[in-house]
Amino acid sequence: MLTLTENASTIVKTLTEQAPQDDAGLRISSSNPEHTAFAAEVAATPDPADQVVESGGARLFLEPGAAVALDDKVLDASVDDQGGVSFAIGALA
Repeated sequence: MLTLTENASTIVKTLTEQAPQDDAGLRISSSNPEHTAFAAEVAATPDPADQVVESGGARLFLEPGAAVALDDKVLDASVDDQGGVSFAIGALA
């Protein structure tokens, strides 16, 4: 299962708290499971097939292809000086 760093949990929680729905989460999807490019967007609820990952109060919704690709990975996040958020995916130690 995808693991979140403390930074990633904090940033995901901050992003989803801005949504009007209490159960919102960050949905990660992949249009092509052969590639490592992923899309992320705040979603009100998970799709029925999504895997839900909760960590430190943060909620992630992983579409099935992304869930398989990220199963043994760790998600980190950072915010730059202009407030832009970037995510990084690494191997689980």
